[in-house]
Amino acid sequence: MAEQRATVRDLLLARTDDHGDGLLFEDERLCWAEVVAQGHQRAAALRTLLEDDRPPHVGVLLENTPDFLLTLGAAALGGFVVVGLNPTRRGEALASDVRRTDCQLVLTDAQHTDLLDALDDVPVVPVDCPDWSALLEQHEGAGPHEGPVGPDDLLMLIFTSGTSGDPKAVRVTHAKVAGPGVMLAERFGLSGDDTAYLSMPLFHSNAVMAGWAPALAGGATVALARRFSASGFLPDVRRFGATYANYVGKPLSYVLATPARDDDADNPLRLVFGNEANERAIDEFGRRFGCTVVDSYSSTENAVIVQRQPGMPAGALGRPLPGVEVLDPETGRPVPDAVFDGAGRLVNGDVAIGELVNTTGAGAFAGYYGDPDAEAERMRDGMYWSGDLAYRDADGWVYFAGRTADWMRVDGENLAAAPLERIWLRHPAVAQATVYAVPDPGPVGVGDQVVAALLTDRPLDADEVGRFLDDQADLPTKGRPRWVRLLADLDELPRTATTKVVKRELAAQGPVAGRGRLLERDERGTAYADVTEVTDVAEVLDQV
Repeated sequence: MAEQRATVRDLLLARTDDHGDGLLFEDERLCWAEVVAQGHQRAAALRTLLEDDRPPHVGVLLENTPDFLLTLGAAALGGFVVVGLNPTRRGEALASDVRRTDCQLVLTDAQHTDLLDALDDVPVVPVDCPDWSALLEQHEGAGPHEGPVGPDDLLMLIFTSGTSGDPKAVRVTHAKVAGPGVMLAERFGLSGDDTAYLSMPLFHSNAVMAGWAPALAGGATVALARRFSASGFLPDVRRFGATYANYVGKPLSYVLATPARDDDADNPLRLVFGNEANERAIDEFGRRFGCTVVDSYSSTENAVIVQRQPGMPAGALGRPLPGVEVLDPETGRPVPDAVFDGAGRLVNGDVAIGELVNTTGAGAFAGYYGDPDAEAERMRDGMYWSGDLAYRDADGWVYFAGRTADWMRVDGENLAAAPLERIWLRHPAVAQATVYAVPDPGPVGVGDQVVAALLTDRPLDADEVGRFLDDQADLPTKGRPRWVRLLADLDELPRTATTKVVKRELAAQGPVAGRGRLLERDERGTAYADVTEVTDVAEVLDQV
């Protein structure tokens, strides 16, 4: 009989007698057979704590430790659901995440217990205490759970990143994890000879679907990092012998920002897979570290997919899968093809930018847990609306234009943030660019003004910034920022645990210098002047 691979349970059971390395973490080492056995043990232990007449949901508030990964395996084997909790959430917000996902208990450790002080109605179980160890010992040698587990059964609830609003709990089925796991393992040829380095947080879909699942499906070793570290990335790759790694968002750029060494390419890494890296980072990372970087577009909901392909134009996201279109969010009709001038500037962005939509239905989206209004907003007219802006050229290439919350209205003209960020990345000293809007402080006060927050690898002066923007023929006139914020370091950017920049927090800060510098141009001018001494938004606005 053919091997069953429809559920994560199937994938784990296939490793029952596999004595090859399954999990590496700091000084710990488990073979795959031990990973499966400990999964059965934890499943049996947790079943004693769960009430049968309530949703079998277990919250997990941990860093990337074996306890998290083994609990995820236990959920797959034991037929219950892991709710991945984000440790960057605090107080009542975190407590609300636990309650609205119907967690019966939360597994955590001493490091994170204080974050749950606002949670007084759900049991908190520290995994680093004697009581938990004693419970596990009672179930040592436990056999497989007898209950059925199917492809459409829930495995996890994973919260969206919440960069533009409150996070929503995405329903993640076994099929949604097992399917990509098998596909990616086959696509990339992952086997027991490979080691997958996993540093993205396990409460996020990228770590589960692009890191753990393909390693599990291919029988590769999982080398688990407690958290992502740009400076620790290459030493970890070498120490673990990692041949594969996954990412989401900006990690490639952060690693590239570390000092280069002549021997950077002397490492075992052959393939890095993820999404949302910029084009320059993809090319430079592959060259510097001697590996192949494969980037694609998808979301936590996994309902809209755009794939990079050979021969794609500079700046393009890739080609969408069949059924994925760019639609006008107001009319629901396809937007016109993007038109570019001789300098490559998008000249019809006001009509060509629309929303990425899966017109065939929900795709892999299984809905949000306990949030029918948010689900209805995503699923309109039988189609999945991603909330991501894009435009499409006449040859079918799609270009990312940001989130719907990234729309800016400057002097009556609509602008999207992502194309402006790509322009800034052309400057050789700019490692990261974030463009966002603040309310226009002018006498009329209508619409937005543009702010660019830049992380650079050397100081920039006002004249250099002005000259650079003067040379960008495709920079829309209204896209020239009123303020340029030169960040002192990466920590000045409010970020999610998956390194995505939280623009609503930047917008709330306004045009401030922070620990870095602030450049300002006159409302009708193009030159910039240093206003470093301004550290308060009100002071800035008073000067306008």
